[in-house]
Amino acid sequence: MMIQALGMMSGTSLDGVDAALIETDGLRIAGFGRSAFRAYSGNESGLLHGALGQWPGGPDVAEAAALSVAAHADLAAGFPEAELVGYHGQTLAHDPGGRGTHQAGNGAALARRLGRPVVWDFRSEDLRQGGEGAPLAPFFHWACAEWAVAQDLLAPRPVGFLNLGGVGNLTVADPAAPAPEAPGACVAFDTGPANAPLNDLMRARLGLARDQGGALAAQGIPDEAVIAAFLRHPHFARPLPKSLDRDAFAGVLDVAHLGDADAAATLTHAAAAAVAAGLALVPQVPALVLVCGGGRHNGAMMAALERRLPCAVAPVERAGLDGDMLEAQAFGWLAVRVLRGLPTSGPGTTGAPGPVCGGRISHPRR
Repeated sequence: MMIQALGMMSGTSLDGVDAALIETDGLRIAGFGRSAFRAYSGNESGLLHGALGQWPGGPDVAEAAALSVAAHADLAAGFPEAELVGYHGQTLAHDPGGRGTHQAGNGAALARRLGRPVVWDFRSEDLRQGGEGAPLAPFFHWACAEWAVAQDLLAPRPVGFLNLGGVGNLTVADPAAPAPEAPGACVAFDTGPANAPLNDLMRARLGLARDQGGALAAQGIPDEAVIAAFLRHPHFARPLPKSLDRDAFAGVLDVAHLGDADAAATLTHAAAAAVAAGLALVPQVPALVLVCGGGRHNGAMMAALERRLPCAVAPVERAGLDGDMLEAQAFGWLAVRVLRGLPTSGPGTTGAPGPVCGGRISHPRR
């Protein structure tokens, strides 16, 4: 049975909340619906930045969680046709080898405010079963590849999906596989920092949210010595799959000695170099990598990927998909899978020993 689900995502770039409708039975994509974005104000973004790295009980966590629920409720109110809501919450900390993962925001509170069931806490069960808890979009990437093949927009062969948010993550999906949890259907991992260090640089030095279009980085020259030192970080030698916290590379990408343009160029090319390092570990390099997330709007980032990757690179729109809303759509699709008891992650995507159905379902009156 097909369900109209609303997926909602607030990523580590801390720019706002994405919401997108998707019609699915949790197996196949029947259609994509409308979408919307709610930007965080400067004060709201500052509050979330201040809470980064904090665990439950931290001094700023309650306020950040309340903001997350309120912002998502405001946006979801404009989608009365949604039968089910997938709510990711706001990641404040992610430490799969230690304390676990922390997404601020209570899905039960959101369900009460919306009067509709909400699926949330997608990562905890995967961690409990021995996985990294991230990335979680890869199974949806497989469904997107299958959909695009059915629309004659992609060839039926492995294809890469590179999401460039605060952290980068890459999926190599084989749409010829019978299901996303099938052996070899998905290989996925966090590549390394993507937009987060660049956004933080722009915020600290220029008071801007981002390097709009990559204009500043395009004027600079990347410091290859900094990038080479960055690539010696232990993350790049770890076997797949693997995941990262937003600030796992704090202090590693040292651009303090560089001018603004050269610093922006260095951080941009470091993100691309991290993707190239990850591709060197996959069993089969795809012929094409489709780029989604905010990073694909950055011309300097796309040029850096084209220079450093051993395959073709294109925006995900080439496959008929919406690169701004793919992650939001993913959590709508995953919500339906949780409702049906289907796997949301597995050995090839998070390193869990077997397929895992993660996520909690909260109903309005419970």
